[in-house]
Formats: sequence, structure tokens, C-alpha cells
Amino acid sequence: MKSGLGPDRPLFSVIIPLESHRGQWEQSWLGWTAQTADRSLYEIILVVPRDFTALTELKQLAGDRAQLEFADSVHDIGLSAIGAARARGRYLFFTESHCRPEPDVIALCIRAIDDHPDWAGFSCRSVPICHNRLSEAEAAMYQADIEFGMKQHPWRKVLDQCFVTRRDVYEECGGLREELGHFAEWVLAAGYFARGYAIGYLEEARFHHYYVGRIGELKTFTLDFVQGEIRYLSEDRHDQGWELLEIPHEWSEPYNFDGALALHALNALMRYGGWRRFDEKLQAMWRWTAPALLGDIRPRLAARFAVAYARSMLTGLVVVGSSDAIAHWMKRYIASLIRLQRLECIGRVRGHVRPAPKLLGDHVLAQIGFHAEETAAGYTFRWSEPQAAVRIKGTAGRNTVCIRSPALRAPLDQIGTQFYLDGARVDPAAIEIGCDRYTLSLDLPKSGVATLAWACPVLRGVGDARRLGLSVVAIDVSRDVRDSDQKDGGLSAAIPRVSAISDRS
Repeated sequence: MKSGLGPDRPLFSVIIPLESHRGQWEQSWLGWTAQTADRSLYEIILVVPRDFTALTELKQLAGDRAQLEFADSVHDIGLSAIGAARARGRYLFFTESHCRPEPDVIALCIRAIDDHPDWAGFSCRSVPICHNRLSEAEAAMYQADIEFGMKQHPWRKVLDQCFVTRRDVYEECGGLREELGHFAEWVLAAGYFARGYAIGYLEEARFHHYYVGRIGELKTFTLDFVQGEIRYLSEDRHDQGWELLEIPHEWSEPYNFDGALALHALNALMRYGGWRRFDEKLQAMWRWTAPALLGDIRPRLAARFAVAYARSMLTGLVVVGSSDAIAHWMKRYIASLIRLQRLECIGRVRGHVRPAPKLLGDHVLAQIGFHAEETAAGYTFRWSEPQAAVRIKGTAGRNTVCIRSPALRAPLDQIGTQFYLDGARVDPAAIEIGCDRYTLSLDLPKSGVATLAWACPVLRGVGDARRLGLSVVAIDVSRDVRDSDQKDGGLSAAIPRVSAISDRS
């Protein structure tokens, strides 16, 4: 390939952050200096954190063959972003200082650019280096995830161990964001895909990646990823590609432990008169009493116990267990750790910078008692539990609240649902039941914010252990036009206002 870029403008800028080198930075450097491609085609940028302890050795080894950039960042993603901003190449080549390239990597990348002009970027193949039993299990777990991303997932193809990209596309897609940690790779990959840029997989270009094999390092890495994930969700930026990112169920789950909402669901449960089995009522009472009294303390304690148990099992098995057992408990440990870290990160941002998830529409500020979204009979909806509560926002005065609920279990007028507004039962005369919706005429307080709860009989699906209530597509809140006419002195002023039953029966 003829680059036509001249000696002052190399084809590649190889960016190596020296923050997380795991004692392998010398091997990484030697791998880059042993490349078969002409040295004029690429520059090497070593991005050095201020606390790098082997600076003298680094300067002696690198000499004038690398560009040293010093930065205050303490994260390799941040260091990589700084290196990219100071690079001169047409292509940016991101890697890590504990990764060693094989000698033909640059040559293979040059050929790939010629062979795949449709690729805006590509990742290379990661080959694990293991040195103990834990590192073997760690490598097997992460390698499976890498293989899935590179070969099966539609867009999750940015691997910062060895990622090559056109510089202009990288900048257009927002680049790597230090505050997102390693979750920044997913955000960047989603940005490429959403804009129509293809990322390839160059399997023949191989990098040897060193797995450290320490439980503490696993905890640090997962926390870094989770913190970035929750920070990104809390920003609610809606960047191009945001809709591709899977929302973890923990993101909406804390509202299932909102004490105030749980009290309203418990109130609906206790006042509902349609119970046929007392054991079901007792089960439901426990369901709502725990979050009403404890909030999210119970799931967080359970998550902590799961992490402690999995870690103790993994620690013991590393000494005496089989490889299969170590691999199994490694996955258990990581899964439980991610759940705990998500719950704790969400708990820290909830209530000040985190917006409520818009699961049921823009007028629903918070919700409790809903299962995950699903699709059936041409509808996309969420099953509520037999008791559920939503915090809604409308305008002061009379509002029309429309609960769109396809009749998937029975005609809506035969279910026997009872509604409660701020604890008071809604008068049946204020409820219009259609074939696929409940329409309620309600008076909201001056703030326009109120809690609507309901209770209905339990539905048990075939082969489904969940306790189901209503199927809910969305909840809409709008100003009642009759209320506006009354304030304007219109003819409709004679129409009576219907709200909650005044005796709260």
C-alpha cells in the first residue's frame, strides 16, 4: 500500500497507555519494535501516567523511537484518548501495554485496509497468556465473550486490546470517553454501528494478552465497567447508538424497592376484596411489606451474600478444585459481583442525577410491580403484578388517565380490577372500561403528581411461575377538556366532577 503521507504523517499511530501494564510493558515494546513493516509507516505513542515507576528504564529502552506523552489521567481509556488527540496518523491503532503483537501485525493491517475498503475499523485477534489456574479460568471466560462479540454480535466489535480505526470516523463517533471506563468501548462501538460504519475482525493479526489471574483485579475491572455503564445511563444523553445498548434490569429494579410506592401497593392489597385464597394474600403481603419497610436493603444484602459465597467457593477451588469447577464459580462470582456493583452504583445516583426510566410513558415518573417487557398477540407490553403502583404527573385539577391494557387474560370488565389514587379507592363511576384500556377521570393535587395503584386477581400462566396482573402497554395522562371548560365558564360546568370516594372506603 502506498500511503502517500510522507515521513511527517505516518499511516498508523500506535497508542499504548502505560497505566495497566501488569509488568509486561517491555515485552509489548519489543513486539512493536520487531514489526516486519517499514518503520516509517507507523509512529508509537507511549502515554505515560505521572506515577509510572519505571520511567528511567522506559526512556532508555524507547530512546527516540517513540513519542512519550505525559498525562494526569489514571485510567488507560483516558490515556488512550489523550494519545489519540496527539496522534498524527490517518489510522489510530489502540492497544494495551500488557499485550504483545506478533511481528506481522502492521503488515496484515495494511493488507486489510486494501482488501476491505468498507471497514471503518477492525479489531485483531486476542490470544491469552495464562500463568496460573485462575488466569486460565479468567481467560476462558473473557475469550468466550470476545469471540461472541467479534463473530456473532451485530455491533459490539471494539476491542481496545487491538483496535484499528480511521481517525476521522473515530472523532465523528465521539471517541473514547474516560469517565465511562471500559464501558466506553461499547458506547463507541454502538456509535459506529448507528452511523452505518462497519467494524471488521482481522483474525489473522494476533496479539498475546496477559491475564493477571487475581480476584482483586477482577473486582476492580468489573467495577470500572459498571460505574461507566451506570454513569452513561444516568446522563440520559441519547447519543447516536444509545438505543442499541442493553438496559440492565437492575436499572429499573430499584423502583421495585421504592418504599413509598410499595406502601401504596400494600394498601391496594389490603383493601382489595377479591381474594379467593388466603395463602396467596399472605404471599402478596410479604412481597410488599419487605420493600415498604426495608426499601432496597434486602436485595443489596442478598447480593453481598451471593458475592461473598461465590468468592469463598472460588478461592477454595483454586487450591483443590477441578478446572471445570473453577470456571463455573468464576462466572458465578463475576455475575454476582456485577449485580451488587450495579445496585450500589444506582443507589448512589438515584434521586439526584438519575432520571426515572421511561418504561410506561413520559407521564410515569416511577413504577413498582412490573415484569420485563415482552411481546405477544401483536402487542409490546409489561405484565404488572396483581398489585402495582405508578407515580404519575399531569396538571393540577381534573386529568384523564388512560391505561392501555390489551385484554390478554380476559375482557377487562370481567377481571375485577380496583384502582386507588393516593390511597383512596377510585369511584367506579370515574372509570370507563374499554376493550383494551381503562380510562380514569381523576383530580390531581396542585403539584400534578399523584400515586395510582391497583389490585386485581392473580393470573398464573402455563409454565410461568410469575404472579401476573394487568398487561400494560403505556399509561397516558392528559388534561381533561371538561375541566378547562369549567374554568372558562363553559356549558360543561354543570358536569359533576368524579374522583376518589371521599370516605376512602
